[in-house]
Amino acid sequence: MVDRAKATCLVAALAAASPAQAITHFFCWQGGGGYSMTGQFSYPDALAGQPIIRETDVTQFEIIGYFEGDYVGSWDLTRLNDDTSWLLRYDQRSGTFPLKGGSGLYQMWNANGFVNDCGSLGFGFNAGNGGQDVCIDGTYIATSTIDWDTPIVTQGEAPNPTCAGPLILGRLGTSAGGRG
Repeated sequence: MVDRAKATCLVAALAAASPAQAITHFFCWQGGGGYSMTGQFSYPDALAGQPIIRETDVTQFEIIGYFEGDYVGSWDLTRLNDDTSWLLRYDQRSGTFPLKGGSGLYQMWNANGFVNDCGSLGFGFNAGNGGQDVCIDGTYIATSTIDWDTPIVTQGEAPNPTCAGPLILGRLGTSAGGRG
């Protein structure tokens, strides 16, 4: 098991290794039942004027999952394959991941709408019309679920595993609470 300090250092090291001429954003999500997730992604700065960034624009992406602050898994683009559920929409103007759309699935980061396809020893996240939740080792973690429309906001620096700080996803000054 990786401790908090090592996981935070890993996120910081990956940020330093991001490609030159890239825009990098960090985020932290606080789900229900003690689950949280940190992450970061990058895309070419040439796309700075583009309103929506999509998964095909992203050059680096990583999420790290935690339960009560302890590491439970991670996923990054180096593990992307034809079987991976991978859908990302990011609104640069608002600094948020849009959570409304016609498909019913709004963000799929190594987890489909059933949140059960993140693989053995895997980790994934899904934000869809049923809620926002995580997948660990191919299993939907119902207790992680929070309301589907809870804002997912980016921030300028690497967050800690507990999402402490001014931008706490799943809370942002309101009580989102878990459904599971």
